[in-house]
Formats: sequence, C-alpha cells, structure tokens
Amino acid sequence: MIRSGTIMAATFVLAAAATLAPRAASAETYAYVGNADSNDISVFKFDAMTGEMVPVQTAAFVGVEKPGSSTPLAVSPDKTVLIAGVRAQPYLAESFAIDAKTGQLSHLGNGPLADSMANIAFDRTGKVLFSASYGGNKVAVNPVQASGVVAAPSQVIPTGLNAHAFLPSPDNRFVFATNLGSDQVLGFAFDAATGTLTAKEALTVKTPEKSGPRHFIFHPNGKFIYLLHELNADLAVYGYDADKGLWSEQQRLTTLPAGFTGKPWAADLHLTPDGQFLYASERGSNTLAAFKVDAASGRLTSIGSVPTETQPRGFAIDPGGRYLAAVGEVSNGMTVYRIDAASGALEKIKSYAVGKKPNWVEFVSLP
Repeated sequence: MIRSGTIMAATFVLAAAATLAPRAASAETYAYVGNADSNDISVFKFDAMTGEMVPVQTAAFVGVEKPGSSTPLAVSPDKTVLIAGVRAQPYLAESFAIDAKTGQLSHLGNGPLADSMANIAFDRTGKVLFSASYGGNKVAVNPVQASGVVAAPSQVIPTGLNAHAFLPSPDNRFVFATNLGSDQVLGFAFDAATGTLTAKEALTVKTPEKSGPRHFIFHPNGKFIYLLHELNADLAVYGYDADKGLWSEQQRLTTLPAGFTGKPWAADLHLTPDGQFLYASERGSNTLAAFKVDAASGRLTSIGSVPTETQPRGFAIDPGGRYLAAVGEVSNGMTVYRIDAASGALEKIKSYAVGKKPNWVEFVSLP
C-alpha cells in the first residue's frame, strides 16, 4: 500500500524538477525593411504578443553608391540568408547572413543581376534566385551558391512589357511572371534539379486591357491564386490546377476605397498564414484594403479600407498572422496594425521611422 505522504513527496519532487528544468526557447521574430534611397535595410525586433517594434540595426549595402528605384528583398527557405536587389548600376544581389540569435545581418557578398530587377524570389529549395526586370522586359535565373551569394545568371529570358513579379508555385514545378505592360502572366515549367526554366505558352493568362497585372500570391492551401492589378486596382481570384499549372478566373473586385475618384495605383498583397484574410495596398488613395476569404471557394468579401503610410508600396504580415506592417515610400515610415482575429479588421497600433524610400517588408521568425 502506498502512503499518502509518499505520494505528496513524489509530487513535490516532480513539481520541483519541472520548475528547475530548462524551458524551450520561444521563437524570436524580426522585421526587415528595404530602403531604396538610403541603400540599407532597417532591422527591427518584433514582439509577437504586443506588436511592438524595437530597432536593432541598420544594415548598409556594400559597394553601392547610387540609389535605385526600389529595394526588393527575399529570404531563403531555411531563414539563414536575406538577399536585397540593387536597382542602380551595377545591378547587384546583396547577400546577408541572418544571425539566428540576434536577427542581425552580416554581409556575405554581392553577385550580378541581369538588369534592374523589380522583384526577386527564391525557389522552394533555396538554390535558385528568380528575378524580374520591369524596364528590361525580362526574367532571369541565378544559381545561389553554398555561401549564400548568387552566381552569374544561368538564364535570361525576354518577356512582354514590364515583367514585375516572378514566383514559383508551391510545389516548385512552375514559375509565373506578371507582365504589367502587356496585360498577361507568363508560365514556365521549372526543373529544380537543373535550375532551368522552359516557357509554356499554354500557361499564359490574359488579363483585361490596361489592367496592369503586378503582384500575385498563392493561398496556403495551394488551390487559389490572387492577382493584384496596378493600373485599375482590380483584385482577381483564380482557381489553380496544381497538376497542370493552369489558372481559371473566379472573381474580380476592386481594392479602391468607396468614393475614391483619383488615379488607381495598386501595389502589394498578402494573406494571413491561415488563409482567412487578404490585404492589398493602394498608392493612389494611400490605403490598405481588407478582404475575408471563403475557405471553400477562395472568393473574397470586402471588409473595408483604412488609411496608411503615404505611397504604401510594400507591407507584410507577421508569421503569427496577428499583425500587419506597412511602409510608405514618401512618408519614410512604417505603421503596425493589429488584425482582428474574428473580423480581419485592421487597428492602428504605432508608427516608426525607417530609412529613405522604404518599399519592402519581410518578417522572419527564428528558433
């Protein structure tokens, strides 16, 4: 028979052991802002509970003298490398190591880009960097070396007018490139083993005349694609056939706020990680538009718009899906919003100074 005193003693020992045992470290999250005119990256430590940002570093570009028109960023799938695209000659991809403990950046080296690239993105393996040139009307592929520095372009492919976004499908089998000036999206088959693209005319998506397809994203479930158009501020929903790489339009609606009569100038879009809400930035009205996503159909319902930074070219949503950070190219600021978990509505929390002409935001959670 086990006595109650023995049980109490054992319970006390277990409780003490639990108290003394080391706790697993929680992930730290950092925000990285690309600043075109100051040629640097603002690094902030982000509090995932409160949404508070604390500046920890300004990482300057190395070997760059002139500012470019924007500074696209890309983070490797393993979160060890951040690459910034420099859009002033000589066109470079600046690679930085991400310190796993502090989130700070250290310069690894520079590699050549094929042109002034408006958009850069890793493939799903992290071994290739895709890039799109708006002024050069082309897309390119650069191998990423083991050091994290890109090698010379292995492929440079002419496109229609104003290539903008250039992103791989979730399974890495296809890559798609928007052509803003030609009102189309081009599709390529991608061989990850060789890092080679093959153009597939059957994958071309035509959009309305003078709509200006700009940025697109995949839903986390891989079944839907959302395409934002710069020139008319339309947001289109597409069903996605992952096996064939085909898009089929399901819905089209506006990101402009009610009553706005100015010139549309849409910029960026992102989904919450759970796929429940979508947001788009619109530079003509300086607003963020919010939408609720129907889980079954992917279709959108407008939640409304909120004012934001002046000329909000870029923004991002934190990995927890609770906060959104938007930057303004003209205001040189970043504003953080809380995302209401039930409605998706945005509530402004606080604004921060960043570098000159900020245009891109990346969140990274580190173990």
